[in-house]
Amino acid sequence: MVNPTRENPGLNPLPMDTPRVSLRAAVSLVFLFSLTIGFFSLLLISGNRSPPPPLYPAVRNDAVSPTNISHIAFGIGGSTATWATRQRYLDLWWTPQSTRGYVFFEKQYDFESNASSKISYRVSSNWTRFPFTAGSDSAVRLARIVVDLFSLKLENVRWFVMGDDDTVFFPENLAAVLGKYDHRRMMYVGGNSESVEQNVMHAYGMAYGGGGFAVSYALAERLSDEMDGCLDRYHYFYGSDQRVWACVGELGVRLTTEFGFHQMDIRGDPFGLLAAHPLSPLVSLHHVDLMNPLFPKQTKLGSLRILLKAYESDPSRILQHCFCFYRNQWSVSVSWGYVVQIYSYLLAPHDLERPLQTFQTWRSWKDEPFTFNTRPISPDPCLQPVIFYLHSIQRNSSISVKVTKYKKIAVDSDAVKGCDERYARAFSVENVVVIAPVMDPSEWDQSPRRQCCDVINSRRKTMRIRITRWNK
Repeated sequence: MVNPTRENPGLNPLPMDTPRVSLRAAVSLVFLFSLTIGFFSLLLISGNRSPPPPLYPAVRNDAVSPTNISHIAFGIGGSTATWATRQRYLDLWWTPQSTRGYVFFEKQYDFESNASSKISYRVSSNWTRFPFTAGSDSAVRLARIVVDLFSLKLENVRWFVMGDDDTVFFPENLAAVLGKYDHRRMMYVGGNSESVEQNVMHAYGMAYGGGGFAVSYALAERLSDEMDGCLDRYHYFYGSDQRVWACVGELGVRLTTEFGFHQMDIRGDPFGLLAAHPLSPLVSLHHVDLMNPLFPKQTKLGSLRILLKAYESDPSRILQHCFCFYRNQWSVSVSWGYVVQIYSYLLAPHDLERPLQTFQTWRSWKDEPFTFNTRPISPDPCLQPVIFYLHSIQRNSSISVKVTKYKKIAVDSDAVKGCDERYARAFSVENVVVIAPVMDPSEWDQSPRRQCCDVINSRRKTMRIRITRWNK
């Protein structure tokens, strides 16, 4: 029979053509059917399966919300012998409505017969039974604060932060720093000592307790089980922070360094370090009662009040360092909320970033070494900066902009009589006004960049500076 579909009746079609087309279609239908069955089976299984349990069930279900101060519990190491004088530093930054935690003493303390404090206290537990062959028994007690604090089972805590009773914290910035990390993982966050000799003697990988350190909920949970055994094993360490570091190391956790934690293992005047603060939010200051006052003609406590007032105005920007150049003649350095310096000559950015050597090492009282580069103060007064300290903070018409005023410190004019005309013009400036937008804490979530400044004008003995983000 001739196939009627072919145009040439003289050629017979191949006998396998028709069966081959049918086989392909059948295979395709079977494949599609299998896919359909598999898809609906997956939906059925997924619909009946419960979601996986949280990584750490004790963490509340708001774990994905941004970290704030309410998620932090502070454990402050105190002593009844020094509390009467030390509590004034804690009262500077502690706000009962937002900060929570306790100061831990070695014994009961009579608050009624002593000055009242904003913070409540607890007595450290079970610390006298552990041996110590170095340091003191208080080092053992302070090392167990993280255990005592965790055992209180405070609600909705993500981070446990330890510090000394002379540590000044900046809680908003602390929350911003810790918010970068996952508290459901085992995290150990803090900073080193500024003095190399201290790090060599104790450890570079250790968070120094005076500057404060933070452990995540997950790590605190493990330490609550492991710490007592660690205290038995590491009786030969000097400090409490070294004992904690050794125990954390047993769990395979290393230090995550944040440069805003300041142990302040320096002697003398902290001006140089604070006037060239690293590119990181200011989190803490330690040894505040052992250094010179931060501001001239102020007590140590009064100086901290001035700094904290600036911090409350714009937490993220406090001490943030930027610099600019005026008419290709002067170098202008701004540490926001603290100080402005005018050099009557040009300095390279990498020089302006280095702190002036206004301090010495902690143990040996020497000019070096530190864990950062410094630059010496010139003996020639004509090469020294003209310095302006924070005088006042005013609010602009927009609440998103802060205006700060800095006033020149008194200098012996005879000492600079022989300086050149360029220095004389810089020295004639009496006030500096800095205009800056309120800094967004989210700036710290990614790789931060130093902001820039522009000198708007300098006339009538007042220089005006505007701080901005980089345009590109």
